[in-house]
Amino acid sequence: MPRDEELMLAVARGDLAAFAQLVARHQLSAWNAAYRFLGNAADAEDVVQEAFLRVLDSADRYRPTATFRAYLYRIVARLCLDFLRRKRLRIYSELPDVADEKETPEKAFEAQEQAAAVRQSLNLLPPKQKMAVILRYYEGLGYREIAEVLDTTNKGVERLLSRARTTLAGHLGEFLEK
Repeated sequence: MPRDEELMLAVARGDLAAFAQLVARHQLSAWNAAYRFLGNAADAEDVVQEAFLRVLDSADRYRPTATFRAYLYRIVARLCLDFLRRKRLRIYSELPDVADEKETPEKAFEAQEQAAAVRQSLNLLPPKQKMAVILRYYEGLGYREIAEVLDTTNKGVERLLSRARTTLAGHLGEFLEK
């Protein structure tokens, strides 16, 4: 199975099947990140579609200096931030929850209550801090990749995440004490 960077170089040579493979591999995770940030499924879909169009349009200029995943998330993050600036959109409080079927109703209710508190607290963060938290804790990106996505340094990512954790801890204190 070819690596993402190899597929992207094939896309630069005009291979649309390689582009389809990249979309299939990364569409859902890109949509999840955009949805968690924007809180609206249709807006997330629009952002991800635009991101992949930009990937296709810039394929001839792509250089594999970073992972393709970091490259894609950088585009998605910028489009999300631009979307908020352009539309002055109110960030919605609804983020997707995945219920565990093995949980008791009490545990499920507690988990939903905690998830709602986390969503509300995330929405209070400045946009770059929120995106850093989403990329780190929901999408599993490392500091280097997040730095590339947000156009900052590893130290900048550390500061963003540290400030976000401090703010979140202040808002979520009751859940952290359990």
